[in-house]
Amino acid sequence: MPTRPLGANGPLISQLALGTMTFGAETDEPEACAQLDLFVERGGTLIDTADVYAAGASEAIIGRWGRARGGMDDLVVATKARFGPPPGSRGASRRAIRRCLDASLNRLQVEAVDLYFIHGWDRHTEIEETLSTLGDLVAAGRIHNIAWSNLTGWQLQKIVSTARAGGYPVPVAVQLQYNLLERGAEIELLPCCLEAGIALTPWSPLGGGWLTGKYGADARPTGATRLGEDPDRGVEAYDRRNTERTHAIVDAVRTVAGRHGRPPAHVAIAWLLARPGVAAVLLGARTAEQLADNLDAVDLSLDPGDMETLTSVSAQGLPSYPYGFVQDWSGLDIWRRLGT
Repeated sequence: MPTRPLGANGPLISQLALGTMTFGAETDEPEACAQLDLFVERGGTLIDTADVYAAGASEAIIGRWGRARGGMDDLVVATKARFGPPPGSRGASRRAIRRCLDASLNRLQVEAVDLYFIHGWDRHTEIEETLSTLGDLVAAGRIHNIAWSNLTGWQLQKIVSTARAGGYPVPVAVQLQYNLLERGAEIELLPCCLEAGIALTPWSPLGGGWLTGKYGADARPTGATRLGEDPDRGVEAYDRRNTERTHAIVDAVRTVAGRHGRPPAHVAIAWLLARPGVAAVLLGARTAEQLADNLDAVDLSLDPGDMETLTSVSAQGLPSYPYGFVQDWSGLDIWRRLGT
């Protein structure tokens, strides 16, 4: 599997990463280990988890799997903290981060984590406290690189500016929802990442299953799928995404997929891998069979016509002010590059 650098200063990682939110919840331990084995056999190196995934069970499964194979030094292991602080702590406070990291390292059975994400903004904790804590942990060799998840553009810029001013580590990556159905990050967050040399590791590349083409306009989903079991599930909820725009995008994905003789999921993943700033796409699956199908997307290269078709049909557009004004007045071309 091809590799890419994780931002300006991060490690080399596989273009497809294994997301493990299902481990210990929708995916039992034997099936989770089968996914891990398959992922590594196919050349994958970035394994992504979090302390709150199945209340720590995801990390524990990965830790037991890693110990059974003799360690994970050949892999890049990422985990997160923020949403499961110990009692009496703010989510991204010094006390919370230190205690959450201790627990994660114990469950993962490693001495250091390669990539440590703060799982979201914490408005109750000064960013200097969070960054200084992360810097101390990097200096102590317990974290190798820091990263953030689920941010706005101004929040990321505050992190970057504060880190540079204080001599703290700058994030090497941002993890966010980004796919053909959800391109809002292109307005502020993605330009900030490109300016700062920070990589993207998008989650939900298939839009919660919508971009596979399995959900129709006239029937609410049923059965053993995420939306079949919970049609109101989060950002990909059926009633929220069952729109003319969604189905126009899905139709375009199907058309491009037909030209290549590939499933629609491969096209959605390939489009994302070709976007500016994207270092790796997170694949989450319930079964090893599902994972194997999506790993096959790594060798699909879309031609400029395919990219234009998909980018055009999914463009969300820019508000005329200030973005259109700034674009026209300053010659700034980042949004033209993105096709927003």
